Amino acid sequence: MEESATIAMSRKSRELIAEGKDIISLSLGEPDFNTPDFIKAAAIKAMEDNYTFYTPVPGYLDLRQSISKKFKRDNNLDYSPDQIVVSTGAKQSIANAVLSLVNEGDEVIIPAPYWVSYLEIVKVAEGHPVVIPAGIENDFKITGTELEAAITDKTKLIIFSTPCNPTGSVYSKAELADLASVLERHPNIVIIADEIYEHINFTSKHESLAQFPSIKNQVVTVNGVSKAWAMTGWRLGYLGASKEIADACSKMQGQFTSATSSITQKAAIAALEADPVVLKDMIAAFASRRKLVLDALNEMEGVKANVPEGAFYVFPDISYFFGKSYNGRTINNCNDLSLYLLDEALVALVLGDAFGDPNCIRISYATSETILTEAMRRIREALEKLT
Repeated sequence: MEESATIAMSRKSRELIAEGKDIISLSLGEPDFNTPDFIKAAAIKAMEDNYTFYTPVPGYLDLRQSISKKFKRDNNLDYSPDQIVVSTGAKQSIANAVLSLVNEGDEVIIPAPYWVSYLEIVKVAEGHPVVIPAGIENDFKITGTELEAAITDKTKLIIFSTPCNPTGSVYSKAELADLASVLERHPNIVIIADEIYEHINFTSKHESLAQFPSIKNQVVTVNGVSKAWAMTGWRLGYLGASKEIADACSKMQGQFTSATSSITQKAAIAALEADPVVLKDMIAAFASRRKLVLDALNEMEGVKANVPEGAFYVFPDISYFFGKSYNGRTINNCNDLSLYLLDEALVALVLGDAFGDPNCIRISYATSETILTEAMRRIREALEKLT
């Protein structure tokens, strides 16, 4: 198993900062906003009310009822509380599903670019990842035709995200319908739809794969409170699935971690029952930061970027710089470039190789515009030195 590239770069950044270097880290996918006060107040009340004991493995019933209502309100999905499992982050929800479903040698289709942990979780389950490349010219999204071509009699599972980490790409309803038209012909294949960035979405409306009745029972819908509600450290994710899959995930979790924090669960109820309109200022801030970063990248010779419609990442193609050098240092690949930018520009990014696209790097704009402006200046100056 490989170490998570995002966590590795974050660790490297902290080490350099501890050495006194002025590092700007754009490597982690963590909002720089504080958890809203009404959510913190719910956590304090939970402690005062002594919600400090073990909880049911799949989560408190009132929390799962709130998640059920959220699925209906925001996504028009009908998941009853016994079809919902609450975990210690969306990452554990994905791991529970993969470990419950994948046997040795089973094939798991993963469109690339993909989130770094998908591949490693499949490897733990002894599955075989089958990667479908989706380049920047296709807005980093696959089609139903490409999906059909990758399916074999060994295909057990598909994992993808929308909005996507690392690209920010968002599948439209028509694009999801295209995938659904393929999947309904393969009823034994399960699809994990990672929707953790649902609310950080600059399109008119988030679309869920499970909305299509013909494949609804094949879909495991994963979400959580970390990104939209700035609750990364609280550690709470959840999934909705057929009862058979939900029961298997609960059994799996019961042998690993049991349930997530009782206090976090009570706080999450406040988040999930709030009107998502309260997030509008945060989303507007992310949209403004996205424009800042894209404007800066588009002024850099050789950098090619699409317009991400969600999440808080830009995933530019930087292959133009391969073969160029500065001060005796040659850039052969994205790893070389990311290390060059760390040393020369003092900006930490994550190499695209870790996400399945060796021509790109991931830039997180989950920080202030002041910091982003300085980071883009440093990157531009460092790239201009390469000849």
